Amino acid sequence: MHYVKAKGIFTSDYGINLYRGCTHGCIYCDSRSTIYGMNHKFEDIEVKENAIELLKKELIKRKPSMIGTGSMTDPYVPLEKRLQFVRKTLELVYRYGFGFACITKSDLVLRDIDLLKKINEKTKAVVQITLTTADDELCKKIEPNVCPTSRRIEVLKTLNENSLPAVVWLSPILPYINDTKENMNYILDACIENNVKGVLNFGFGLSLREGNREYFYRKMDEKFPLIKQMYVEQFGDSNFIHSKDNAKLMKIFRKRTHEHGILNNPDDIFAYLHEFPEKSVQTTLF
Repeated sequence: MHYVKAKGIFTSDYGINLYRGCTHGCIYCDSRSTIYGMNHKFEDIEVKENAIELLKKELIKRKPSMIGTGSMTDPYVPLEKRLQFVRKTLELVYRYGFGFACITKSDLVLRDIDLLKKINEKTKAVVQITLTTADDELCKKIEPNVCPTSRRIEVLKTLNENSLPAVVWLSPILPYINDTKENMNYILDACIENNVKGVLNFGFGLSLREGNREYFYRKMDEKFPLIKQMYVEQFGDSNFIHSKDNAKLMKIFRKRTHEHGILNNPDDIFAYLHEFPEKSVQTTLF
């Protein structure tokens, strides 16, 4: 971990990253890609020491809207337990009447369920959970330093019990490893049972760009050497790869989500995540 002073806090679409880098150890992480210009070791998490101060200054002068975090770095990395930057962010979001959406694989999000509920009652709070692998043992191989899928499904259950909307990222999927109908249906069953708002899927495959690809192949050598050789022979240096069963799996995915009223189009889901509720504007006016 190391600290930096940030010049700004918001991206163009009201996104924030309190941290940069991650220790979850997911073997497929696209955030390792060189296109993002990270100039420090990925596991050496960069902490924006003035992030909360910058955020407060911006929220005071901006019109309330949805604020998102987690697109580049899981906000609930272990050091968040001590630093509590996310919790301080939530306190400001609630105070100034904004909405909030985050992406995480960590059950640490439940620490903040009290603030998420308060925000959702006032405006809107959405928790996005990544689920890729039904089997916990396999999950520990490809996402080694974060709570397993079974625990994340418990998080979904708790969110549902507290009337907090959730979106699941069924992505990425690794060909020849977890690209099976059984794996997908297990995750979809959990989504249906826990009334998720939407399931994001960009095709059954993953990105393997420069920087990410090299790390992924090193980990494949350690954990799945025979499958790694299949990847090299079939995909080579491709930036994006898909399962041979992509079309079949996508058909089942769309059918099942549609039958249960779950959003499955990425554009529709992102529109929902960015939509700031009118009720909060009316409350402010009257």
